[in-house]
Amino acid sequence: MSLEIRIATSGDAFEACNVLRRSIVECCSLDHRNDPAILEAWLGNKTPEMVACWFASPTNFALVAVDADAVVGVALLTRAGKLALCYLLPEAQRRGAGKALVEKLEVQAREWGIKALQLHSTASAQAFFARLGYDEAGNVRSPYGVETVFCWKQLDPDCTVSGTARRKRFCNCNSSA
Repeated sequence: MSLEIRIATSGDAFEACNVLRRSIVECCSLDHRNDPAILEAWLGNKTPEMVACWFASPTNFALVAVDADAVVGVALLTRAGKLALCYLLPEAQRRGAGKALVEKLEVQAREWGIKALQLHSTASAQAFFARLGYDEAGNVRSPYGVETVFCWKQLDPDCTVSGTARRKRFCNCNSSA
């Protein structure tokens, strides 16, 4: 795999949309259980036009993973500190693309001054995010009917109390007290 991670452009929207849709359908069956209503709801906003809007938004930072001139992964961070997307084609999984995407999003989050990232993980991706240091903080039902796990990761290594990392806080508010 000759992987390149780069900023997503509107020209990537069609391929990125394909990544999202294939990943959800093929890799997240544990979550949607092949339920047509859940799949329809989950895929409803996964259109090239909507993906292009997400990429163009000044409040988002979107990346694509490219291998052999084809988009194989897509990830998106919001300025609110939410890791909103991280999806790979099935054939690109377990080859380092997901980890590379998340690491680049974390770098951007630190540049924006975000102290912690949050995400809603599917059961299918739960172990992946745990390996990257994301802590679980409870279950949340998604708007499309999938049970997700709320996860977060402290990014600011200086957020300590008596030399011990403060691991209970997951908001991005100012922690001075």
